[in-house]
This record gives sequence, structure tokens and C-alpha cells, in this order.
Amino acid sequence: MTRPEQVLRTYITLMVVSTAASSMIWGVNTLFLLDAGLSIGEAFAANAFFTVGMVLFEVPTGVVADTVGRRTSYLLGTITLLGSTLLYLLMWQTGAPFAAWAVASALLGLGFTFFSGATEAWLVDGLNATGYTGSLDAAFAKGQIANGIAMLAGSIGGGVLAQLTNLGVPYAVRAALLGVTFVVAWRAMHDVGFTPKPRVSVVAEMRGILRASLDHGLLNPPVRWVMLAAPFTAGVSVYGFYAAQPYLLELYGSSDSYAIAGLSAGLVAGAQIVGGASASYLARVFRRRTSVMLAATGTVVVVLVLIGLASSFWGALGLLAVWAVLFAAVTPVRQAYLNELIPSAQRATVLSSDSLLASGGGVVIQPALGRAADVWGYGSSYIVGAGIQLLAVPFILRARGVPGSVCVTNSLSKQCDSSPSR
Repeated sequence: MTRPEQVLRTYITLMVVSTAASSMIWGVNTLFLLDAGLSIGEAFAANAFFTVGMVLFEVPTGVVADTVGRRTSYLLGTITLLGSTLLYLLMWQTGAPFAAWAVASALLGLGFTFFSGATEAWLVDGLNATGYTGSLDAAFAKGQIANGIAMLAGSIGGGVLAQLTNLGVPYAVRAALLGVTFVVAWRAMHDVGFTPKPRVSVVAEMRGILRASLDHGLLNPPVRWVMLAAPFTAGVSVYGFYAAQPYLLELYGSSDSYAIAGLSAGLVAGAQIVGGASASYLARVFRRRTSVMLAATGTVVVVLVLIGLASSFWGALGLLAVWAVLFAAVTPVRQAYLNELIPSAQRATVLSSDSLLASGGGVVIQPALGRAADVWGYGSSYIVGAGIQLLAVPFILRARGVPGSVCVTNSLSKQCDSSPSR
């Protein structure tokens, strides 16, 4: 019989292997695109097509996870990411035009959408089915810490590899590690607490799941306002991470110190570990989860302004670490908030819808901020990003004001939405 410790251990293992693979390129991705001949604006436009792919495929892949199975969705994601990573490497070697980068980036987005709702849904279903008695916040925090450790190793390793060899090697290593990820998921990840329903009509079934996901997502007030804040926070966060690479090298005074770029991404990973470890502390300090989200969002606005005004490499690096800690600390809190308000049958689809909204923000915000960096410089683009981040605050305030009429039916916590734990 499967125990909750086994489910959590498998979840953490998957987080480690998949993040280690993915993060091999995170410290050098923007530099890789610029080295391929793209301008700053084109590089962030390519990243925007990544989020376009996520927008287009988030809900369909969420439906796959809710009908065929979470494990199948995860395996499809791994294969898609492996193939699109090799395509990236081929285009870098051949000097492909921007249109090709746009298509390949969208395929990368498709790969991640197979992961986005399925992994969380798989964990929560498994914990429910095996009698887990702990809190979801703690479970997600452990995943966040594991994610940070893997990202620390992957991003620094990718930067060092690029420094010692060339910018293409981290992509080749990433593809190999994704192959390892597939093997681990195939052997260790099995759907526990979830049974696919017999399908009579695929179209009717998808329509029913989408309708139910709306009922438990955007039509559910406690969930809706938090989801609508996501485009602003997520769009700025993705830009802030990838723009940090060339911005820090600009402040450092060397455009080809790839190890420094990898180190900066590694620092963000280390900050994620600290942020994940602080989740339980935040639960004791704040009475409501929405209070954590509100405080973190407002503080990030101030930090982004300070990053934009920074005049030294070390100052900007330290502020980026603070920003990453805030982001990492609030992530497991937000995950627990949403998961406790979504039934199992629609969980992957609703979480994919949430990710869709976040990606939609990235489609617009990334190229806009990239253009701002082209015209005014990276520092000014961070200040503009702070203004965009501020737009999320009213939505979180609305979530705090929702009447406590929605009760949590998740067996991990039988409380109403008006509970102080919110």
C-alpha cells in the first residue's frame, strides 16, 4: 500500500530531476538568444512566444491530465521538452531566423503546460488517498526547497559549462537530463487517488470538464481574484529573472562572463530555498494566506524599483536575492490556497487555467518590458515592471474581502474560506 511519505518523496524527486534539467539553461538563456543573433527586443519576444505556447495549450493539457491521467501528462511534457531543447540547439548552430525561434519557443511552452497542473494535482490526489495528515503548505514548501536546490546546481553548472566550453553545451546536457527525468517518472510516478473516467464522447467530456473548471475557478470568488492577479505578478517575474542576466553583466562590466550569469541565477535558486523554508514561519506570523500574498506583492514593488535604481553589480545582485526570497516564500502559500478550494476531478484543469492567465500576462509584459530595455535601458525596465506589479494589489485585496461562503472539501483541511488560515 502506498504511503504519504512515498508520494511526497516521489514528488520531491521529480522536482529535483526536472528542475535540474530545465535550469541548466536558465542562467544563460537570454545570452544564448543574443549570441544567436537576436536583438534584445527579439530575445524577449521569443520568450513571449514561449508564454504564447503556454496560453494556447494550458487548458487542453490540463484536460489531458484530468481525463487520461497525471502520469501520462507528465511523460508527454518530458518528451516535448527534450525535442524542443534539441531544436533550440540546432537553430543556434544554423543561425535560424526569428520565426523559427518563435515556433520552437511555443513548443517549449507546450512541454511545460503538460507539467503545470498535472504535477500539483498528482501530489494532492496522492496525499489525500494515502491519509496524509500534514498541511499542504508544508508539502509544497518541501517541493519549493528541493526545486531551489536543483535550480542552484543546474543554473550554476550551466553557467560554468558555458564559460568553459560554449553556450550550446548546457542545452545538450539539459536534453540528456530530460531523458533521465523521463525514466524516473516512468518508473516512480503512478496515479494514486485518481482514476480516469470511461470516455464516451471526448468532445462532450472536455466540455464538461471545462465547464466544471470554470465553476471552481474564475466563477469561484475566492479563487477568481487570486487568479486574476497572476498575469501581473508572473509576467513581471519572468522578465525580471531573464533580464537579470544581461543587466548584471552590464553592471559587472563584461558581456561574456557566462559563469557570472549562471551565478546570478544560482543566487535566485538559493533564495528560493530560503523562501521555501520560511513558509511555515509565515503561517505563524500571518493569520490569512491572502495577507502573505498582499505583503509579498507590495514589498516586491519596492524591491523592483530599487533594482532599477541600482548602480553597482553587488547592490543589484543582493536586491535580486531579496526579490527571489519573497517570490519563493509566497509560492507554496498561494499553491495551498488554490488547491484547498479545488475538487480533485477538476484540479489539474483549474490549475492549468491559473497558469494560462499567468502566461497571458507574460505574452504582453515580456516584449513590452524588453522594448523598454531597448529604449531606456534595463534599469528603467525594472521600474516600469514595478508599476505593472502594483496592478496585482487590488485583486488580492478583493480576494481578502470575499465573504466566507466557500468551504474546503479537501480531506487535508476541512475549513471554510473565512478561516484565519486563509
